[in-house]
Amino acid sequence: MRIVETTDGVRSLVADLGGAPYLALDTEFMRDQTYWPKLCLIQVAAPGIEAIVDPLAEGIDLAPFYELLKRPDIVKVLHASRQDIEIFHHQGGLTPHPLFDSQIAAMVAGFGDAASYETLCRKIAHVEIDKSSRFTDWSRRPLSQKQLDYAIGDVTHLRTIYEYLKKELEKTGRSEWVAEEISALQDPALYELSPESAWKRLKPRTGNKRFLAMIAAIAAWREREAQIRDIPRGRVLKDEALMEIAAHPPADADALERIRAVPKGFAGSRLGKGLMEAIEEGRNAKPPEPIEHDRPRRRREPSQAAVDLLKTLLRLRAEAVGVAPRLIANADDIERLAAEEDEGVPALHGWRAKVFGNDALALRKGDLAIALEKGEAVIVELED
Repeated sequence: MRIVETTDGVRSLVADLGGAPYLALDTEFMRDQTYWPKLCLIQVAAPGIEAIVDPLAEGIDLAPFYELLKRPDIVKVLHASRQDIEIFHHQGGLTPHPLFDSQIAAMVAGFGDAASYETLCRKIAHVEIDKSSRFTDWSRRPLSQKQLDYAIGDVTHLRTIYEYLKKELEKTGRSEWVAEEISALQDPALYELSPESAWKRLKPRTGNKRFLAMIAAIAAWREREAQIRDIPRGRVLKDEALMEIAAHPPADADALERIRAVPKGFAGSRLGKGLMEAIEEGRNAKPPEPIEHDRPRRRREPSQAAVDLLKTLLRLRAEAVGVAPRLIANADDIERLAAEEDEGVPALHGWRAKVFGNDALALRKGDLAIALEKGEAVIVELED
């Protein structure tokens, strides 16, 4: 295991990794006290190479390593990659491509819903992971040997997992299924933390336009303050306070001070003045677009029987192809199909349609049925 703590060390590592067909990658970071994730370690492994890069080492420049991650001829392998991609996006200005996410691949290859790294290590690499170092403080130096061993294990076994899953997907012809899922993770917009979109995190359960205009304005204010100060959103103001303010906007600082969820003395602070300005903006602002609650209501609520039939069909089709049901369709997809609200349902497109969506439409039309055969549910095609 190589420990890289200098820019020269980064360049040397990059040179050694330059001919690798793939890189198994992971990161360790801290985020409990900051808005932006604090990158503490980068772990990387390729055939015959294992290294840990210390981003906190004094004077280290990671630019050569980030350039390596842009190479189109090297597959970047990660497990449950979204948070790692977010870090690379914000710190390195890149979204790794081509990308292989072993969690998604495992769901397609029959390892169930959201298979953990520990599960794949046990079932594929035949090793047990010591998880005792998972929640240690990765920003403290020096790191113990136990921490280093745990960290490097997140990529050394990933090599074995990747090579196994890659062969399985090629054998079953499902590599494109995984590629389709992974492409959604590579959209840079997914990692842009725009203040104007911050209100969506709060998932307001109302379509009231005045409320939505207000929550969008004050959530954007909080997001900007959190980004500038590099502190968690809740340290600026709690979600509960934002929702209460949006529901009952205070007319002045005194009224703001009387809101139970707002800390005492907040209204008279610089933050309080900024919040009052955001509230005034919210009073006259247009509601944000798109508004989830403006989606046309279903013509009718789906019957529970229709939902149950579609769930059974999903289970049977998922079992038949060895794919996690949740990857094919979620509960909302099932309800929308049962209500004949088909527009925008992912299960009706791409590989999902071949596996389940087309059969779901056939079941709904009466061209397909579910019957019992020797006590087991089976799918039956009906003749005209």
